[in-house]
Amino acid sequence: MPPRKSTSKSSAKAKPRKKASSGRRKKSSKKSSIGRRFLMLMLKIAAVGIILFALFFTAVYLGFLGYVPSTSQLHDIKNPQASEVFSQEGKLLGRYYTENRSNVRYDEISPNVIHALVATEDSRFYEHRGVDEVALMRVFVKSILLQDHSAGGGSTLSQQIAKNLFPRNSLGVFSMPVNKLRESIIAYRLERIYTKEDILTLYLNTVPFGENIYGIEVAAERFFNKSPKDLTVDEAAVLVGMLKANNYYNPRLHPERSKERRNVVIGQMVKNEYLSEAQGKVFQEKPLTLRYRRISYNEGPAPYFLEMLKPELLEWCKSHKKENGDPYNLYNDGLKVKTTVNYDYQYFAEQSVKEYMKSLQNVFNNHWKGSTPWSRKPSVLERAMKQSERYRKMKAAGKSEAEIKAAFNQKRDMVLFDWTGDKQVVATPLDSVKHYLSLLNAGFLGLEPSTGEVKAWVGGIDFRYFKYDHVNSQRQVGSTFKPFVYLAALQNGLEPDDYFSNERKVYHDYQDWSPQNSHPDYEGYYSMEGALAKSINTVAVEVLMETGIDEVIETARELGISAELPEFPSLALGVASISLKDMVSAYATILNDGVYIEPHYLVSIEDAQGKVLDKFAKPEPIKTSLDPENCRMLVHMMQSVISNGTGSPIRTAYHVGGDFAGKTGTTQDQTDGWFVGMNPGLVTGCWVGADDPSIHFRTITYGQGGYMALPIVGKFYTKLYADTRYKRLQYASFREPAPRLLAKLDVEPYREDLPAGSIGDLIGNIFKKKDQSDRDQSDGETHKTEKKKVWESIKDIFKKKK
Repeated sequence: MPPRKSTSKSSAKAKPRKKASSGRRKKSSKKSSIGRRFLMLMLKIAAVGIILFALFFTAVYLGFLGYVPSTSQLHDIKNPQASEVFSQEGKLLGRYYTENRSNVRYDEISPNVIHALVATEDSRFYEHRGVDEVALMRVFVKSILLQDHSAGGGSTLSQQIAKNLFPRNSLGVFSMPVNKLRESIIAYRLERIYTKEDILTLYLNTVPFGENIYGIEVAAERFFNKSPKDLTVDEAAVLVGMLKANNYYNPRLHPERSKERRNVVIGQMVKNEYLSEAQGKVFQEKPLTLRYRRISYNEGPAPYFLEMLKPELLEWCKSHKKENGDPYNLYNDGLKVKTTVNYDYQYFAEQSVKEYMKSLQNVFNNHWKGSTPWSRKPSVLERAMKQSERYRKMKAAGKSEAEIKAAFNQKRDMVLFDWTGDKQVVATPLDSVKHYLSLLNAGFLGLEPSTGEVKAWVGGIDFRYFKYDHVNSQRQVGSTFKPFVYLAALQNGLEPDDYFSNERKVYHDYQDWSPQNSHPDYEGYYSMEGALAKSINTVAVEVLMETGIDEVIETARELGISAELPEFPSLALGVASISLKDMVSAYATILNDGVYIEPHYLVSIEDAQGKVLDKFAKPEPIKTSLDPENCRMLVHMMQSVISNGTGSPIRTAYHVGGDFAGKTGTTQDQTDGWFVGMNPGLVTGCWVGADDPSIHFRTITYGQGGYMALPIVGKFYTKLYADTRYKRLQYASFREPAPRLLAKLDVEPYREDLPAGSIGDLIGNIFKKKDQSDRDQSDGETHKTEKKKVWESIKDIFKKKK
């Protein structure tokens, strides 16, 4: 029995152990079941995640969440590219653009730029295929998990290109993942299509540098005034440093920040073994030096010229189609426009205008100190106000005169043009109108007579503030018209050794009009050359009347003058309004022996790849009826204007050597100042005055063309001849008239009395009058008719055989 009992106890003890084992198995089984369920859940989540990612990827890949270019489309990447206008030598004059962007080839970029870019922006560039998984992992760990924001970004250069070329879409919380995936897809495709060199070139041509400029070429030009291939290590580091935040690290606005960032970039170049430590230290210690230069559509060296050219180029774009059938776009297609403009001539002209006009404006301001140019004519100010853009807009918006007047007298912040620099001021719009109304302006044109090529074109003092082009605008030309009168006289039989009375006459047939000289001297007799040199008004009118008004107008037409010319004796004094362009062209025709060549400026247009799309033929020379000998005699006369006449400051003040001819011009009330000056290879003209003709100097001392316009031409030729490349121009010679005509020109320019027995003396005796009062009261028409008949009879005796 004891054994059973023992067995029974043993069994009784074993049962609890069996229950414990069973419990553990149940717990283990339960844990296993939970684990399996969790694993299954995770697998399901992963599967759902994979499916969702696949759907997400597919949606992005197929472009449902934003445009994704195909491989074939990436083969022909098209980004807006500015069209560029070049000088005859191939130097950039300016651009037309929506984005100021220009492209360069890889071999046109300095290795310094490439090294700085790779070292700073994508050190594993040559190892990945568009997406850098190592960099992404670094960003995930450091930037996201460890919150270390100094770890840098994970985007490769290819991904950045994708972002620059195909802007990101806003999709709320999904914006970042969608855009990042989209950029990765584009980057991968780019790397399959293009070489690493192509990728670098594409990046540097598309990246923004602030100030609405895109691409390394425009950036190098803007900040260092050089091409990308010439950038030094420190310069390249400055530009690459801007890519992190182009405005924040702008070297013009924030030089200290820019220098610090530059040194970081140089440090990266050392770290990635593009530079030695010693080299890096040298470049980091260099000062930040800029050569800032704006070249844009309206701030380059020829803004007025580009504005003048724009309508013609737009018309060309409309009538010329690309391969796909679309017309060319001046602002986006990167056209290369070559012109006849000489870059140095243009630069000298711009500088001459700016230098002298700054000085002349000071003289003008002091001249009117304590008063205003419109003090006696308040209507001038009112007219200027009504012509302002602000007034026109308010009027168009239905504002009353009282509301407009109140607005014009309300002070506000504004920037005004000033020769000492743009001024930030607090002033009223009316103050602004007064400021601009009292400013003098100018126009300058340089033309090559033998070809008709435009070499320099300055339409005003500052295109940003003054859009009106004074090369094409028409103003009264004053005495610069007189050479046309004397040429017409020579054409119609008058001789260069004839003398003409300086007496003041009344022309009764023309409303008793009587010309006056700029000085109260009406004695003696002048030859044509003497009268032209001293710009004697009385003689110019007398010569016009002897020649005939119609004949003078016909000669002006032969010279290319198309403006309206009044049939009145005052035509001789330049009351006609003619453009500077037409005046310079007319003088060029005279210098060209009477051969007219239409002024032109376009040479060729190329596409962005350099393929010639159009070449512009030079205008055909037009032989006029003008006698070359008469033209040469007139040029000889205009040389006297320079040697001992109103144009003498060209020699005495500006020391312009060599053969030189020209003519000054001043209009009534000193409203317009003119000077046309020429050497054998270049004709230049300048006009100076206020935009409103009512604004002018009060005295002839300051208001004459010899004081207002001649100095600009003088400065231009001084600069031109000082340049060794153009010094030879002053050694060229004008074509001389025939010896017998030179002999006729070799007479005294002025005589108190006519030589006894001369034709002029004979005519003078026939029509001699008692005194000026009797002459004014007599029947002018009768005497004029009789004198003309006798003159024509005598003139015919000595008229040259044709």
